[in-house]
Amino acid sequence: MAQGPVSPFRLTLRRLGDKRPSSLVRPEPWSARLMRVGSAAPRRLAQRRVLFWGDRNAKGPSGCPMFEALSSKLNGVFDRLRRRGALSEADVTEALREVRVALLEADVALPVVRDLVARVKERAIGQEVIRSVSPAQQVIKIVNDALVEALGGTEGARGVDLNAPAPVAILMVGLQGSGKTTTSGKIALRLRQRDKKKVLLASLDVHRPAAQLQLQQLAERAEVTSLPIIAGQRPLEIAARAMDVARRELYDVVVLDTAGRLAIDEALMAEVAEIKAATQPHETLLVVDAMTGQDAVNTAKAFQEKIGVTGIVMTRVDGDARGGAALSMRAVTGAPIKLLGAGEKLDALEDFHPDRIAGRILGMGDIVSLVEKAAETIDQAEAEKLAARMQKGQFTLDDYAAQLKQIGKIGSLQGILGMLPGVQKMKAQLEGANLDTAILQRQAAIISSMTPKERRTPDLLKASRKRRIAAGSGTTVQDVNRLLKQFDDMSAMMKRMSKIGQKGLMRGGLAALLPQGRRPF
Repeated sequence: MAQGPVSPFRLTLRRLGDKRPSSLVRPEPWSARLMRVGSAAPRRLAQRRVLFWGDRNAKGPSGCPMFEALSSKLNGVFDRLRRRGALSEADVTEALREVRVALLEADVALPVVRDLVARVKERAIGQEVIRSVSPAQQVIKIVNDALVEALGGTEGARGVDLNAPAPVAILMVGLQGSGKTTTSGKIALRLRQRDKKKVLLASLDVHRPAAQLQLQQLAERAEVTSLPIIAGQRPLEIAARAMDVARRELYDVVVLDTAGRLAIDEALMAEVAEIKAATQPHETLLVVDAMTGQDAVNTAKAFQEKIGVTGIVMTRVDGDARGGAALSMRAVTGAPIKLLGAGEKLDALEDFHPDRIAGRILGMGDIVSLVEKAAETIDQAEAEKLAARMQKGQFTLDDYAAQLKQIGKIGSLQGILGMLPGVQKMKAQLEGANLDTAILQRQAAIISSMTPKERRTPDLLKASRKRRIAAGSGTTVQDVNRLLKQFDDMSAMMKRMSKIGQKGLMRGGLAALLPQGRRPF
């Protein structure tokens, strides 16, 4: 059959290898596209689920990343001391010289470094230290004590002081951009949740656009009351109205958020001093940005001299600041650091404990803070229900997902490891070993991709279901199999625990929970 002339359009298609325009191609089914593209699109869905299971409600301890560089250098100095059986005066002097360099590199103020090194040298160079059984440990203890003293000592109350007749006024001061407004919201949430106080938030910042609206939104998120905005009022009038409302409506605490400036000037100081004289606050908290280094110390010194502050709140301690401002703040200003802001979320606020911070710097960990954080985040009622189910040998993937969610609330895996003793020394090895820090989020995404029936009955998961779950969670079938294997081992252990009971567990120990023929270590 004779064929007509080939059209230019068809000829072009032949030359291009039949690469037709997308408008002429039949739409590709979503399932086929899913198998062709791989896990790119599902991975985005998995990331959304990860945020729900892990990061969305995470409160975890910051681990104070700003002290990591100083901690690694000091630990290197002390490791060299530990390798020596006996210490001479020259050894101690050389070690203190390295400590001095490490502190200066961490941006600690020079007068503070001189004073700290002098105190350590006075205590360390003595017969009782050099001739002791473990001289290196004695030197480390002396350095630890000196760091605690520089950070503020162990005496005195931590956090916000509320020991005053209600309503207790808290005046928030600082430069613009240091985080005063966000910190005010954090303190309000903390007082409402932990101390069960009735809190009123009032913005006195009439200079920055939308500053009062920002505090109003933070009050809504913290579920506390904000002072109604009246246009045209001066800061002093707003402060007087806030105190009057607090007295009449029986508020426990009033948080007054003042205006800031890009730099310290006389107008700022005069305005803050006028507000302080009118409201007579019990606490005057200066908010400083840890990222500004020694500028934060200079700012604190100026506010202390001209206005007088009762405490300091350091924000952005979860950044890459070198930590020198924290070590210099108390010695230069005389005011204690009371709180640390470790993130943008309203619950990212910690009490400042000098002894615990010193322990983190020297690689001793901070188990106390980790336990406190776990106690705050873990739901006691849910934990008791889960324990009862475990005793009966009933453990499903829903229970496993609930446990992953609880761990996610405590914080990231890196933050938790940073609170454990000795982990700082292993940091290089852990990084070299490619530690999978996202395994909990990935496992939570896998479980969330299952149907409720599959979570209750994991035996239903055959090859086709596993492929669907892997595609939906942005993982691989191997990841799904690995999760199921871990769950099977945990379920078997729970069943053995319910069979042998508490007495059998005490007699047999850990070996009683393992399968026959397997050793615990």
